[in-house]
Amino acid sequence: MKRRPPRCPLDRPGRRAAPRPAARGFSLVEVLVSLVVVSVGLLGLAKMESLAIASTGVASSRSLAAILASSLADAMHANRSYWATAGTPPASFTVSGSGVGNITDSTNTLNVAVNCATGVTPSCSAAQVAAYDVQQWQLSLQPVLTGYLATVSCSTLTTTPVNCNIQLQWVERAAQAQTQYGNTAAQNTAASAALATVQYTDPYILDVQP
Repeated sequence: MKRRPPRCPLDRPGRRAAPRPAARGFSLVEVLVSLVVVSVGLLGLAKMESLAIASTGVASSRSLAAILASSLADAMHANRSYWATAGTPPASFTVSGSGVGNITDSTNTLNVAVNCATGVTPSCSAAQVAAYDVQQWQLSLQPVLTGYLATVSCSTLTTTPVNCNIQLQWVERAAQAQTQYGNTAAQNTAASAALATVQYTDPYILDVQP
């Protein structure tokens, strides 16, 4: 006679199987913490993007300033009768805005309106050509460099060749995006005031010997 194998204790009649653990989802606190972490990361990316755009704008403006300073240097080389003669060009003059009224020249040579365009008669003198070149240079600066200020200084010693220094400054508002806001009302007020203040960039300087 065959014997039946013993039953497993779990197979006893009337005994229920152990319940399986219920599936657990995310709590509201965990979701909120995740949102905060993601938000901080996105703010950091936005800040990096704004600084990258600002840096690109600054580099572009400095490249344009280099081209414009070189254009005045070329005009000086083309008119050596005026610029290369010691004591003839002013020791220093400034150019800003538009119009001859914004050219400050102690010799009153470069701030006199003249027209030396090709075909105009009578022909201009070397001083008039220099004034015309500076005034045309002023017109080219106005639409490119916001709130610019140009300062040109030339040596006056008769014993050495004339050397001129061209310095360009302008307002680079993109660079002001780097102003940091703080955690207090006073710090935020100071940051807002800094943004509203006209700030010149580091000058671009070119030395030229006409």
